[in-house]
Amino acid sequence: MGFPDDVFAGMEAEMERMRAMMNRFLEEASKAAGKEPGEPFVYGFSMRMTPDGKPQFQEFGNTRPFTPAAAEGREPLTDVIESKDAVSVTAELPGVEKKDINLHVAERKITIKVAEGRKYHKEIALPAAVVPDSAKATYKNGILDITIRRAGGPDDSGHRVQVQ
Repeated sequence: MGFPDDVFAGMEAEMERMRAMMNRFLEEASKAAGKEPGEPFVYGFSMRMTPDGKPQFQEFGNTRPFTPAAAEGREPLTDVIESKDAVSVTAELPGVEKKDINLHVAERKITIKVAEGRKYHKEIALPAAVVPDSAKATYKNGILDITIRRAGGPDDSGHRVQVQ
């Protein structure tokens, strides 16, 4: 018994129809995200379990024009880890130079901003009060690591941090 000649009949037309449908979908998604056609857009979320076993979701990307961060650049994927003595934050910032990272730490918030090259912007609410002057930051291979000592008292003045 031979292989039927018409097995692939019409497949090329079907593939072209699917390509056109995907192009329309991407154009509509770009428009909904407030992006120009062909301009990249990113949206995603991460999930991790808190120490008490509850899931915690975090969105990231540059497709939410209703947020100030989306207007200023893509939101990097970040992870916040709280220990007894410190709060650590890790942010993925691929494709940027260390000198272009602007990092500001306040008692309950960290602001990460990169305005040159690839643009990133994110404000991170911290799970505990920290001492802004104690912040240490390193950047290597697209990963920004920040460690801040937990606070004993209020300090809302904030502190600009030099990335090492």
